[in-house]
Amino acid sequence: MGPYQSAVIRIGFAGTWLFFLLREFPHRGELYGPDGPWSWELAERLTASNGAFTVLMWSGSAVWFEIVYAVAVLASVGLLLGWRTRATSVVFMVGVLSLQNRSVFMGDGGDNVIHLMAVYLVLTRCARVWSLDARRSRLRGSASAGAAGPVLWAVLGAVFAYGAATGRFSDGWLAAFAAVWVVCGLWWVVERYEPEGEGRAALDVLANLLHNAGMAVIMAEVCLIYATAGWYKIQGSRWQDGTALYYPLGLDYFTPWPGLSALLASSGTVVMLLSYGTVAVQVAFPFTLFNRRIKNVLLGVMMLEHAGIAVLLGLPFFSLAMIAADAVFLPTAFLVWLGARAAVLVPGPSAPPEPEPAPVAAGSALT
Repeated sequence: MGPYQSAVIRIGFAGTWLFFLLREFPHRGELYGPDGPWSWELAERLTASNGAFTVLMWSGSAVWFEIVYAVAVLASVGLLLGWRTRATSVVFMVGVLSLQNRSVFMGDGGDNVIHLMAVYLVLTRCARVWSLDARRSRLRGSASAGAAGPVLWAVLGAVFAYGAATGRFSDGWLAAFAAVWVVCGLWWVVERYEPEGEGRAALDVLANLLHNAGMAVIMAEVCLIYATAGWYKIQGSRWQDGTALYYPLGLDYFTPWPGLSALLASSGTVVMLLSYGTVAVQVAFPFTLFNRRIKNVLLGVMMLEHAGIAVLLGLPFFSLAMIAADAVFLPTAFLVWLGARAAVLVPGPSAPPEPEPAPVAAGSALT
């Protein structure tokens, strides 16, 4: 279900996190490293109390921080391109959780969305299309072909063994990483020696079930985000009288374009319409999933709204994260058309077109 939607989510969140890491590269030490106001000792006390996972607590050295940050950047690139996605999705999740849980007060709503989606992406088969894995499968007959997969699996296994031997993992994370590592190894063995057998068929069935469950959770999460945001806004007096947008437009932190913000804030009618429209769209969106046409219209409005937030309020990464989350509801026909146009604009080696996914009754919200 939703191979194109899962690919867009993979590309969107990996790209957003990558752009953020590169944008904040000069400030990385202050945000998540040894130069930040949230010291390593404070982070150690907090993670010991709440059980949050972060490999940055394995060592307080600056060298270890630089290694983790560099691996997070490389994992984002790998996931963006869809290279060895089963492994890179796990490393991407580790990078996101490690950096964000190291300094929990540095994030915003966009970071929370990336935090959640990084976990959900591990469950999905998000590289079936628009990825290097799909290209390798098409050209070489298997997405796991080549020596890079076993080497990567062995390196990650060594890191996992070290963490397990030194007691770095809680019981839950130990079981989760062990299961992922064993299943990835089993998948490679079955695909290598029994590509057409019953074992491979059984693994495909289980992977599809897990993927569909992950996609359902992502859709539910997006609906929950908008529903809670909308209903909490309704309870606020500033949203009730239509003046909520006016006040952020007067704050220096949210005015990258002071002239544009002042122009917008000068019109009480526009401010009221945008304030009421935001609440209406957020509350209504989960209910529009039952009507494909209304859902598509409202989805476009929400994406334009987030684009406006990125420009007007200076929150590009929050907006990119939300647009990437919204993409789970984009119509399959539109994504296929978009992929075809992108293939024309980016010339490459000739290859047969991606197969059209079979329609499924449970995917009415996706088509």
